[in-house]
This record gives sequence, structure tokens and C-alpha cells, in this order.
Amino acid sequence: MTSPISEDTTDSSESPAEDPTDSSDSPEAEPTRQSGFLAATYEELSLVVWPSRQQLFSESIAVILMVSLSAAFIAAVSRFYSWASSQIFV
Repeated sequence: MTSPISEDTTDSSESPAEDPTDSSDSPEAEPTRQSGFLAATYEELSLVVWPSRQQLFSESIAVILMVSLSAAFIAAVSRFYSWASSQIFV
């Protein structure tokens, strides 16, 4: 029995044929590669749903509160174990 991950589900007819005259590694192709990357980056950034100012503020407060509470809890547990170990190993 094979796992679904190890199965090869690619269809060779879907892959584009490699062009032996493809000069994508040539120096002339560099500007188009960079502009293609920048265009793709801009396209991805346009898909991002940016938070509103109010949402950003409230979520930042929630993160700061949770980090502070977590740090206080870890400090309290650490002090308790320090006190307990000092009582046991005196």
C-alpha cells in the first residue's frame, strides 16, 4: 500500500515541452525576469486584505495583553518552582 504523498499524480501531457532554444539564462532575459517578478509581487499584494486602523489597533492591544499575561504567568510558575525547590533542597 502506498501513501497518497508518494504517488506520482502528474500527467506528462500537462507539462509544457521544453524549448531547446529557450534563452532564459541569457543576460538579455534578466530585465524581463525582474519585471515579471515585480509584476507578480504587485499582483499578490493587491490580493491582500489590509486591516483597518481600528482592527489593527484592537488586535495589537490583544497581542500585547496576551504576551504580558503569558510572561506574568511564566514568571509566577518559575518563582513557585524556585521557592518549592528551595524548600525541598535546603
